[in-house]
Amino acid sequence: MIERYTRPGMGAIWTEENRYRKWLDVELAVCQAWSRLGKIPPADLRVIREKAGFSVARIDEIEKVVKHDIIAFLTSVAEKVGPASRHIHLGLTSYDVVDTALSLLIKESLEKLLADVRAFHRLLKRQALKHKKTVCIGRTHGVHAEPITFGFKVLVWYEEIGRHIVRLEAALKTISVGRISGSVGTFIHLDPRVEVMALRKLGLEPAKVSTQVLQRDRHAEVLSALALLATTVEKIAVEVRHLQRTEVLELEEPFTKGQKGSSSMPHKKNPVRSERISGLARLVRANAGVGLEDMVLWHERDISHSSAERIVFPDSFIAADFLLADAADIVGHWVVHPGRMRANIDATRGLIFSQSVLLALTRKGLVREAAYQVVQRNSLRAWTENLDFRALVAADPDVARVLEPKEIAACFSLDPYLAKIDYIFERVLR
Repeated sequence: MIERYTRPGMGAIWTEENRYRKWLDVELAVCQAWSRLGKIPPADLRVIREKAGFSVARIDEIEKVVKHDIIAFLTSVAEKVGPASRHIHLGLTSYDVVDTALSLLIKESLEKLLADVRAFHRLLKRQALKHKKTVCIGRTHGVHAEPITFGFKVLVWYEEIGRHIVRLEAALKTISVGRISGSVGTFIHLDPRVEVMALRKLGLEPAKVSTQVLQRDRHAEVLSALALLATTVEKIAVEVRHLQRTEVLELEEPFTKGQKGSSSMPHKKNPVRSERISGLARLVRANAGVGLEDMVLWHERDISHSSAERIVFPDSFIAADFLLADAADIVGHWVVHPGRMRANIDATRGLIFSQSVLLALTRKGLVREAAYQVVQRNSLRAWTENLDFRALVAADPDVARVLEPKEIAACFSLDPYLAKIDYIFERVLR
């Protein structure tokens, strides 16, 4: 469990107090619906509304005896309401209350998380625009490839987080349903109008059909959306971790006044927050697997999902909320080193321009295979002998026969690598 990392908003949603509060909200909405249909006298409804409440400590005390949480809850409520409590839970089964309340808890959590994700999305946009022309090396397989900009790198994350917003909105719609349809979903002791009226009051839609529970593909969708979001946030964190390595040092996590990086090595500034994000993302991903397993229940319902959901939903939401907050603080206050980025571009002594030389040779009529051999020969020599690639290319007679000195020089300009950055930004942000 990860309660120690809880931020006030998300952690408060998943307290026992709030869970029982949602149970009571469902019971009261059902009572109001029954009253509108003439099954609960208005005077009794007023008493229920005025007196209905519960004590978490009392519920715990009762549950130790009855071994049933809903019965313990209802007993606690009845002790406060008195004789009118006979109308509470009329025609319901436990999961009419528990599942509908769980949808309310998840809905509340998703709405909070979506607000935070949208804020993070805007932050990434600002950083992408700020570093739109901050040139750095692009890497494939961890090896220098060709120049990009740091803003372009952040723009990729911005676009990806935008897709998560769409997924979370879809998951919110999927989970914004309840069920008040009785022991196996057939309304045997209920009027279907009760479900419609009660759920409307709660801000939910009725599931068109359910068994004793809402079908768990809905819940698995939510957990999967959280896992995908957490994984993208980890992807950003892993990039920070790589770029903060001493031999790279293009980017650093914020290091606050008084912070210490190591108990033994005073010089250390470690990307510990990004590493923590990686750890929490693993938890959220693992919980998505539990959500998939919970889809498979016996017949109209067993309780194999129930105990797991009491862990995976609070932990997934609290972890996702925490790692998102950590990532936002990192992105908002990181230290970018443009000079180091430029130094790393120059570190391979011009090798990153090999494709430009290759294409220049083919444009002048050299067969691609022959051009590739010429460029690779000089590339390997520059690499193994620690020589300047541009100088080797300029001195190669096979190149000199095809390219003028100014054409060779043009191959080593950074300008072409920035030429379409504006186009990409406009395509994403328009």
